[in-house]
Amino acid sequence: MHRHFILHTTTLIIFILKSSNISENDLSKIRTIRIVLIVSSILLIVKFTAWYLTHSNAILTDALESIVNVVAGGFALFSIYFASQPKDENHPYGHGKMEFLSAGFEGGLIFIAGIIIVGNSIYSLFQPIKLHALESGVWLSASAGIVNFLMGKILLAKGKKSNSLLMIANGKHLISDTISSVGLVAGLIVIWITGLNWLDQVIAILFAFFILKTGYGLLKNSITSLLDEADYEKLQLLIFELQNNRKEKWIDIHNLRVIKYGSNLHVDCHITLPWYEALESAHEEVTAVEKLIKKNLGSDVEFFIHSDPCITPNSCTICQIKACTFRKAAFKEKIEWNIQNMLPNKKHESSS
Repeated sequence: MHRHFILHTTTLIIFILKSSNISENDLSKIRTIRIVLIVSSILLIVKFTAWYLTHSNAILTDALESIVNVVAGGFALFSIYFASQPKDENHPYGHGKMEFLSAGFEGGLIFIAGIIIVGNSIYSLFQPIKLHALESGVWLSASAGIVNFLMGKILLAKGKKSNSLLMIANGKHLISDTISSVGLVAGLIVIWITGLNWLDQVIAILFAFFILKTGYGLLKNSITSLLDEADYEKLQLLIFELQNNRKEKWIDIHNLRVIKYGSNLHVDCHITLPWYEALESAHEEVTAVEKLIKKNLGSDVEFFIHSDPCITPNSCTICQIKACTFRKAAFKEKIEWNIQNMLPNKKHESSS
């Protein structure tokens, strides 16, 4: 067991020391996650200080979620390092799916924290705790909420830009943490004014269910990504760009797939080109498709584009090349590419 621990620790150190080989995009993600982890650790101390001063179960709810933030942030930092490692013989598509596992781990921790909070709050309804120094608790919780909101917005923006599910998951979690902090502060003010201490447990239970919903959402997204569920938003964007920038020689595109490996995307498709085109010319058309995709998906993209020769006369009926001396049938209709007809592994034909 000690040998395995030393091996894993050594591996992590090597990953960190080799960070100079990591792309600038991944280095930016690592720096961001590192800063978020440090700030989350400070906020954890702030929130537990607020709970210590007030004995509020609602504030304890917020503090327990901060433990999740710190633990998940540490795992996320390791995951970003691991996911950014280059491809090797054992991982020909890279290590990017580690990000999905990390997002699922974070979701699981959040879900468990929610269950613990519900149980603790129900118990406290029957065993009331006297509250103290609510004014201090309000100010500390409000300050922590503002910082969480700013970190969440930064993570969401960077996550969407770099196509990182892990950073998006962390950003959404911090934003949801902010929303719960707003409700928490409002509830504490009501308790402070009215003196109805039992409201503290009700607020904690309500926030716990909100936390459970957030955890479930992260778990679901992680599982669907690990199972390579189709990303219809990216597919729609890709099809829109292909449709609006199509060339005459692109007779048909089908069997289109987009698979995510962390922040990297793997795009597969078949393109039908004129059968009489030279290999060099066909390669130029494939390269043109690759450049178009890479320009519009805004992230690291790997391609596997298979070129098919057109088949006469079926392909002729949808081929828009006007000056084709090999045409065997008249042009009948232009196929409008959409998500329904581009995903199946079937060449398009005229419906008439």
